[in-house]
Amino acid sequence: MKKRISSEKAPKATGPFSQAIQVGNMLFIGGQVHLTPEGKLLTGDIEAETHQVMNNLKAILEEAGYSFKDIVKTSIFVTDMSVYGKINGVYGSYMSEPFPARETVCVKELPLGARVEISMIAVKS
Repeated sequence: MKKRISSEKAPKATGPFSQAIQVGNMLFIGGQVHLTPEGKLLTGDIEAETHQVMNNLKAILEEAGYSFKDIVKTSIFVTDMSVYGKINGVYGSYMSEPFPARETVCVKELPLGARVEISMIAVKS
């Protein structure tokens, strides 16, 4: 059975998608960009933008009763690989061993002009 997860502490899903879907002990979190919970795109330096993305993900995880320790897979999309190291530094500050499987993909554009988008899959043991 699929259950929609929605947190008021993360930006509202404004299209035909959900913030996250829980199926059994698995949580699939849709891509989060650096929108504030009020729906404003945070701009500035890539570290602040990445922290906003991670805070959005954390809010959704917590709403479902999960944490970053439950993450098994992460996908990161960036529009400029020259900022990869900075994004990786922020991302790494939220994660712990054993680190999830992950890929980072450079794309031409992201929604709303965002520079970084991250999606995650979590599993409760």
